[in-house]
Formats: sequence, C-alpha cells, structure tokens
Amino acid sequence: MPDTIRILLADDHNVLRDGLRLLLERQPGFTVVAEAAGGREAVDLAEEHAPDVVVMDIAMPGMNGIEAARRIVDNRPNIGVVILSMHYDESYVLRSLKAGARAYLMKDSLKADVIEAIRAVAQGNSFFSPRISRILQEDYIQALAARNEEDSYELLTEREREILQLAAEGRTNKEIANLLNLSLYTVDTHRTHILQKLNLHSVAELILYSVRKGIIS
Repeated sequence: MPDTIRILLADDHNVLRDGLRLLLERQPGFTVVAEAAGGREAVDLAEEHAPDVVVMDIAMPGMNGIEAARRIVDNRPNIGVVILSMHYDESYVLRSLKAGARAYLMKDSLKADVIEAIRAVAQGNSFFSPRISRILQEDYIQALAARNEEDSYELLTEREREILQLAAEGRTNKEIANLLNLSLYTVDTHRTHILQKLNLHSVAELILYSVRKGIIS
C-alpha cells in the first residue's frame, strides 16, 4: 500500500462529494487529488492524475459509474475502484465487479467502512459493506431453497477452498503459487476445477460467490 493514498471522488451531488472529501482528508495518509461530477470527467481525471483509488457513484450524468469504472480500469489496471451506491441488488454488484471495481458499499455505510474499503483496494483487495454481504448471502440462500438445490461449496477439496479464498482476495495465480509453494500449473488447474464445480465463469462471479458465502467481506 502506498504511503499516501491518492483518491479521486466522482459523484454528481456536490454536498456528498464535499462531505466525503472532508472525511477522507482527515485520515492520515489520504489525499483527495481530484473531483468529478460525471463519469466521463472521472475517466479523464483518472488518466490525468493516476490516483490510487477512485470512489464513484453509479448514477451520474453523461456516463454511469459502471462504464466509467470499466474505462478507468482498462486504461490503468492498478487503480482501485470503490463503488458507493444506493443500489443494493445483486445485478449492480456483479456488473460493477465485471467492470473492474474491487469494492461496493451503500451510500448509508458507516464512515469506517468507507475508509476500510479505500485501504483494502489500495492494497489490491476487495471490500463489501456488511449490509451488501448480508443481502447477498440471504438472497443466495433463498435462491438455493427456491430451486431445491444444495450449495456446491461442499464439493471443493480443502486445497480448492484455500485457493478460492486467495483468488477472491485478489491474488494472482503466481502469488497463490508462491504462498502455497505450488507450481503455477497446479494453481491454474485448481482454479479451473473450482470454477467448474461452482458453475462460475469469471473472476467477478468468483468474488461475488465468495461474498455470498462469507469467505471474504
């Protein structure tokens, strides 16, 4: 994590942006380098300032936050995107993750959660507000019950569960291989088996599954 986390704020509500800036600049090691009132402006400012973290709303004029997140991450993969939204349903969370966001919080989240999310994504990790995690877990359990299905997590071996958690935390295959003293081929094979057993098709779905299961927060 950098000594000073450089942050770009993107929200079309001036009052919310002002409040966020005041909150974040009180934190040691945080500095707000730019502010945007729309998605297109956020993409331009991210390119100009190369912040460590972008904190962004979804509903913004000109270009929504999900599309802006996709363009920012495409241009600069090292930037961590935190989505701060009033939408709590799974489709928004999954679309945000697929766009490259690493954290998703509700706008009524505790201040401490916002700060923790920024620190997490600055280190390459994921973060979800407790409310989002709880909703996803409840929805998942209800969906399984409605389809009369059992959770396929029990199909995973102990090693696969270990790799699932590390992958959901944002670790690359190379990092996982080094941590577990395994070959890159072995880790890649395990990840393939995990996706097949859980019927997942992308890293975004893997992260979302892990939040539903309470494997990561």
